[in-house]
Amino acid sequence: MAIKIDNKLTPRKLLPAIERMFELSAQKILSIEKSWKPADGTPVFTVKGRYTSRGWTEWTQGFQFGSAILQFDATGDERFLDIGRRKTIELMASHVSHVGVHDHGFNNVSTYGNLLRLMHEGRIAWNDREKDFYELALKVSGAVQAARWTPLSLGSGYIYSFNGPHSLFIDTMRSLRSLAVAHKLGHALMGERDRRISLLERLLHHAHTTARFNIYEGPRRDGVRRDAYDVRGRTAHEAIFNLNDGSFRCPNSQQGYSPFSTWTRGLAWAILGFAEQLEFIAALTAGEWKVGFGKEPALDEEDGPERKWMLGPLFEAAFFTAEYYMSICCTDGVPMWDTGAPNLHRLPANYRDRPAVPFNKWEPVDSSAAAIAAQGLIRLGNLLLKTAQSDRLAPDHWEHELASSWFFPHGKKFKTAYEADKLAESDRREMRRGGMKLHQAGLTIARTLLANPYLSTNAKHQGLLLHSVYHRPNGWDYIAPGQKVPNGESSMWGDYHLRELALLIQREAKGQPYLTFFGCVP
Repeated sequence: MAIKIDNKLTPRKLLPAIERMFELSAQKILSIEKSWKPADGTPVFTVKGRYTSRGWTEWTQGFQFGSAILQFDATGDERFLDIGRRKTIELMASHVSHVGVHDHGFNNVSTYGNLLRLMHEGRIAWNDREKDFYELALKVSGAVQAARWTPLSLGSGYIYSFNGPHSLFIDTMRSLRSLAVAHKLGHALMGERDRRISLLERLLHHAHTTARFNIYEGPRRDGVRRDAYDVRGRTAHEAIFNLNDGSFRCPNSQQGYSPFSTWTRGLAWAILGFAEQLEFIAALTAGEWKVGFGKEPALDEEDGPERKWMLGPLFEAAFFTAEYYMSICCTDGVPMWDTGAPNLHRLPANYRDRPAVPFNKWEPVDSSAAAIAAQGLIRLGNLLLKTAQSDRLAPDHWEHELASSWFFPHGKKFKTAYEADKLAESDRREMRRGGMKLHQAGLTIARTLLANPYLSTNAKHQGLLLHSVYHRPNGWDYIAPGQKVPNGESSMWGDYHLRELALLIQREAKGQPYLTFFGCVP
């Protein structure tokens, strides 16, 4: 089966659950603030309900302080603004100039970016020096992230992971936010002999490379497959390249079960990462698009390449992964931690035809994947709904061509509509149906996560979203006595993304400004 979508669910109907979640969230943030010692590192995930530090890099601190900022955004409680702003100033500087990670979008856009957005929205007092401080941090962060670059042929390439220059992680799709914001702020990376390197070009190159090598497209029309496990929308956590000649060598997985199965949090990063970049690029003016292109050979055209051709692979990657996620999760929208986990065969054969069971004996679920994916589904749905509103296919409505090509893959319907310079009403209805399906799927998942058994109501438990998994292959997740697999614990990224998902829905329900990461640069 697949997710059982509630088509009658509305953002407004979720408001009571969201308000309750933020009440619980306040307790969790204050508990961590009271007990956590910065000298111990960054809180990553819980053990017996208490946050502890363990990880490869300090990639979750932005989620810690960003959560306080989101709490203020949702509730107006200035205690949390003080925590988020003060701790960002005191502790986040090292993340801005960190040259050893691919996590700048996680750490810095979640803190400096959210604070700058709130200032532009008039939620916090305008202060020129404070604004300049946030902008400088975001400019430097975007350039530092873009400098972590492995070049491939024809000027393309990717931001490499902390594993080294041979490694491309799917996670980085969401970290591209740092390049996007810095580009919007008018910044660029300066290289040898004063070479100006466009952050928008690097963003697009990375996204294209990720779409090509980390996302499976399924069998071609001639029956040729990428490999024996080529299923459309399946996602590889890591792509490995030969640095001697820049060639792709193989898929790999660090946190999933195998290179040929799908780690579902990686799948969720893809859905949300591609969705946000599509929203970002759709919002760029023609001038902002043109100025983003410099001297990268593959993209160097007088006015920049046509957006519809540059973004086609991104659009396909977003929708392929969204479709795949909806097909492999349980009916409530929560997935198992990996689609090929070794003991899935021990679960009932129809385990996907019912809600996920976190306390099963054989394999853990991953609620953090659900929280991330839900936001991506809502954003993709909104993108389709927006592009279906106008029946004219003017040059600045390039999104119509992309959206229509997804719904009408053989091109007949759209070809006729495009030649008439309009989108037929029947086609727009079909596009709206697709947009509503994605949007309602995201709301359905949100309802699941905002209730038992996923929402943590125990005041002694510091986590907010229960049943999150960190690193199953490494055995880092706590397994409670009497249990055979990890459950009942939380992660900093899971908690943050539940708050962010809830804030997105709350704003929609109340008719408030649409939440985007690039809202910090209006």
